[in-house]
Amino acid sequence: MILSRRSVMGVRGLQGFVGSTCPHICTVVNFKELAEHHRSKHPGCTPTIVVDAMCCLRYWYTPESWICGGQWREYFSALRDFVKTFTAVGIRLIFFFDGTVEQDKRDEWVKRRLKNNREISRIFHYIKSHKEQPGRNMFFIPSGLAIFTRFALKSLGQETLCSLQEADYEVASYGLQNNCLGILGEDTDYLIYDTCPYFSISELCLDSLDTVMLCREKLCESLDISLADLPLLACLLGNDIIPEGMFESFRYKCLSSYTSVKENFDKKGNIILAVADHISKVLRLHQGEKKLEEMLPLGPNKALFYKGVASYLLPGQKSPWFFQKPKGLITLDKEVGSMSSAPESKQEVPMCTDPESKQGVPLCTDPDSKQGIPMCTDAESKQGVPMCTDPESKQGVPMWTNPESKQGVPVCTDPESKQGVPVSTDPDSKQAVPVCIDPGSKEGFLLCTHPESKQGVPMCTHPEFKQGDPVCTHPESTQGDPVCTYPESKQGVPMYAYSEYRQGVPMCTYSESKQGVPMCTHTEFKQKSPLGADPEFKLEAPICTNPGINQEDLVNMEPEIKQQVTMVSDPEILKIARAHHVQAESYLVYNIMSSGEIECSNTLEDALDQALPSQAFVYRPVRQRVYSLLLGGGEDGASTCPTVKEWFVYSGNPLRHPDLVRPLQMNIPGGTPSLKLLWLNQDAGIQARRLDALLGCFDLSSSREELQAVENPFKALCCLLTYLFVQVDTLCLEDLHAFIAQALCLQGKPTVQLIDLQLDYIDARAVQLGSLLVRGLTTLVLVNSACGFPWRMSDFMPWNVFDGKLFHQKYLQSEKGCTVEALVEQNRSRLTKFHALKSVVCKACVRENRRIVSRQHWHSPQPGNRQYEPDHWRRYSSSGWSN
Repeated sequence: MILSRRSVMGVRGLQGFVGSTCPHICTVVNFKELAEHHRSKHPGCTPTIVVDAMCCLRYWYTPESWICGGQWREYFSALRDFVKTFTAVGIRLIFFFDGTVEQDKRDEWVKRRLKNNREISRIFHYIKSHKEQPGRNMFFIPSGLAIFTRFALKSLGQETLCSLQEADYEVASYGLQNNCLGILGEDTDYLIYDTCPYFSISELCLDSLDTVMLCREKLCESLDISLADLPLLACLLGNDIIPEGMFESFRYKCLSSYTSVKENFDKKGNIILAVADHISKVLRLHQGEKKLEEMLPLGPNKALFYKGVASYLLPGQKSPWFFQKPKGLITLDKEVGSMSSAPESKQEVPMCTDPESKQGVPLCTDPDSKQGIPMCTDAESKQGVPMCTDPESKQGVPMWTNPESKQGVPVCTDPESKQGVPVSTDPDSKQAVPVCIDPGSKEGFLLCTHPESKQGVPMCTHPEFKQGDPVCTHPESTQGDPVCTYPESKQGVPMYAYSEYRQGVPMCTYSESKQGVPMCTHTEFKQKSPLGADPEFKLEAPICTNPGINQEDLVNMEPEIKQQVTMVSDPEILKIARAHHVQAESYLVYNIMSSGEIECSNTLEDALDQALPSQAFVYRPVRQRVYSLLLGGGEDGASTCPTVKEWFVYSGNPLRHPDLVRPLQMNIPGGTPSLKLLWLNQDAGIQARRLDALLGCFDLSSSREELQAVENPFKALCCLLTYLFVQVDTLCLEDLHAFIAQALCLQGKPTVQLIDLQLDYIDARAVQLGSLLVRGLTTLVLVNSACGFPWRMSDFMPWNVFDGKLFHQKYLQSEKGCTVEALVEQNRSRLTKFHALKSVVCKACVRENRRIVSRQHWHSPQPGNRQYEPDHWRRYSSSGWSN
């Protein structure tokens, strides 16, 4: 009954299990009837459905053609029909879009992107072999669909929100807190959340408003578990946070001991039943008496597992599988966390509590506040964290005798192992410092406490300076890796040993992901630069932190403020960026200003076409100037603002770590304006400064007058085409003709005529050009919102300036040598506009030393198969492009 194509989202195997083993939890319902019942039960309350928009994109995209860059007029019409149908029966819709990729789900995001790369490769192979669009089984959503869907829904008067964390959590929270009719989506995580009813978008019949409701209570009955057990089940099966392979051996142990197996059950169904049976018959016997790590093989994955379970707990909810903290005790073990607040709702987000808190916690003196701070037993190693004298009990600390020196060393007692941990007194701070004993040499090594994990890191004494250098222990190898201390910053950086060269390379640790990336040292400048950074600069950039916040302030701050260190320190500007983000009025701006990390999913690009660059590289200089505008703080800001982490998909990028991208200095008449001027100032003439900033991002300030003279909606298109043809030398005059002709002809065509348009064949290069232009339109959204909206967003919405099939038709005609008159369909008015727009683009390109020539100027053995110089499209090495 439930389609399995979306089973990758949410809990592994659960969607297939529901369809094959527990179909009775699926009930056909009618939204009109549900809405009437809701109104009778809650008078004066409008029935509201929360829509997980990201799950619905495939359902909404009904046009037959998807390969050419998107049938945007058709798509907009389909969205309008969807909204009208629900509005007609008095149902209010609230749409949520993913606004960020959380670090816990980055690995899953990367995994899906690499899988998409393989799918795209097969698509282009099919196109080249068959000259036609593949079947729907190879369907790939057009580039930019999620971004432009936000603006389409807003233009249709719908409430559209962009999440500050994982969208499914915000969807489930909104549905629960606002007494909503239900959630519409396609993600089995909604079967796990204890929230309002969950409805399937894939089963929705828009004509009748019938769909399928998936009942979590019936699921629990079938599995003989409670609603509170579902998060535990989800994590043991694997989800977007917990990798499926993490508990694979545990699941098969459950399966081997599960005796109630029916012959017609599939293996995955057996596993889900077996794990649920283990929860109900084994784990529940010790619930509240034993910690989860004592009942499950969590091992080093304990922290991740606790976080995974807690991610399903909505505001105000608790899990019976977590011990609760005794009153009066504060736990600092962030692995097993506490309560934090959701940034947008200001409400508590439940986190699991420290399972060690049943016992008294000793205190350690804070060197700043001189106050006692409770410490916890290390959750992973089960070894005690060194403690100083308890100021309350005034009790002495045990001593340990060094076998070599026969001298006594103070120790603290580990509450689990009952073993003592040696402690040495720091000569500078006069405080006790823990010591680890090397089993081979019997020598003691000082431990420094890692600021994030709160775990001890061994120190290696430098033979020349007699100073301790920390050693980084790899979690899998258990061997100590030396840490390189920078003389400038006095900070330790772990060393990464390359097996090929046997040399140590410093690691650059990302503050969000806590993952290290090898750093290369430029042999000429002796400066450290993360591998994959902008080769033009070879520099390591610091992260901008709020200079007005000190350590004492952090202690007293609200939880959500403590957790977020933003790239921009101005709270007023950050608040505006956040508001635009939440209301889905901007794109990527808040992500850049808050975390300094952005991502862009797959694009239909031919990895084998070396002549056309990836959109990630083409538009990178624009993004670099936007970074300078958003993070630089005005004049000459690019030299001081930090790098931005880009997770952009392109051929050859394994996505093991983000590209670290430097801002580029902007060339704007009158200098780079501040964000306060662009965003807050309403004086006459400010709109002109906003336009200057926008053109400066595209480095087209010299073409301001010509572009300003162009009528809407072609002004933004001419700006984009000029930038494209300046950047990519392999674009020719025939390409320009096709882009302009399709935009002009689109204005006079009804949607039904676009639907009936038939193509002679599909050309792989035209497919990539269509996607390249659409990604340029999304870049315009970013630039326009960053510059304070000098242009109307509607002017570069694709349904107003681009149609995939129409562009493909004009491209094929232009390649065949059709006249301009034929391209504009013998329309004189269009012909006049065509020459005017072409003149603007060509003159602007000449001003940038780029002359657009016909394909006849390319030396090609066959028409349509041009031969290019390697990397001929790279015009600006200073942009920091890299492969």
